[in-house]
Amino acid sequence: MNLLSPATSEDERRRAAPVAVLPIGSFEQHGAYLPLATDSVVACAIAERVASAYDLFMLPPVTISCSHEHSAWPGTVSISHTTLTAVVNDVFTSLRRSGIERLALVNGHGGNYVLSNIVQEANIAGPVMTLFPARDDWNAARQAAGLTSDGHADMHAGELEVSLLRHVAPKLLRPGVETSDHQADDRNLLLVHGMAGYTRSGVIGLPSAGTADKGRMILDSLTDAFKAHLDALTATE
Repeated sequence: MNLLSPATSEDERRRAAPVAVLPIGSFEQHGAYLPLATDSVVACAIAERVASAYDLFMLPPVTISCSHEHSAWPGTVSISHTTLTAVVNDVFTSLRRSGIERLALVNGHGGNYVLSNIVQEANIAGPVMTLFPARDDWNAARQAAGLTSDGHADMHAGELEVSLLRHVAPKLLRPGVETSDHQADDRNLLLVHGMAGYTRSGVIGLPSAGTADKGRMILDSLTDAFKAHLDALTATE
């Protein structure tokens, strides 16, 4: 898996992709056994797969985003939602100047709520931007991979993220995966208290259930699911 595309300018000239793919991750705690860059690794893994499968222009990742709910843990770094909005909009403006009129945001961090608003505003005059994976895409991938937990119970550093990293970057995992399961289903005030109000370890989910095979099936399902997003962006061309 490549965090950065090895393509040259001449490669992209020949490709002439109608859609660019922008991975957006984060730099935040993921318990004691996953790296701070986990969400960026996940976003890049998905973006690399869909860019390769559909011959699209893969951009370098945005690796710091809106992780304020994780600020109680060392190492977590955030930018404001206005900064993230500006970065995405500036990237899109630059792409359009170079002739690429469509952008797919591949988001690896659930706390980047502002991305939904960015995409809504971008599409007022017609479909030019999508946010992937959508909730239904994640749910379908969980089902296809046979995950034991759903997206609510397995919120952070759990079965899904461990499975994806076991598949694409197993050397990044540290000891502790098998002994760190933690459930906190009642999180109605997460925006008030942050993650520290519901977990001491930084984990909410079932990391012990994560496997590389599940990670492979998650990625396969998401790659297939992206076609609907791509079709929506390119239907009017």
